[in-house]
Amino acid sequence: MAVTRLKRKDRYNKTVSRLEVKNLKLATNLELGSRSKQSTKDQLAKNNAVLASLAK
Repeated sequence: MAVTRLKRKDRYNKTVSRLEVKNLKLATNLELGSRSKQSTKDQLAKNNAVLASLAK
C-alpha cells in the first residue's frame, strides 16, 4: 500500500484538531460534583486563596 502525503490543508487540520484535544484535556474548569476533585496543592487553588484573602 502506497503512503500518500497529506495536502497542506489536511496537515493543518490534523495539527489543529490534535492541539484542540490537548487543550480540552488540560482544561481546569471542574464542575461541582465532578469525580476529579481539584487538589489543594494546585497552583490555581493557591492563586484563588490569595485572591480571596485580598478581597476581604
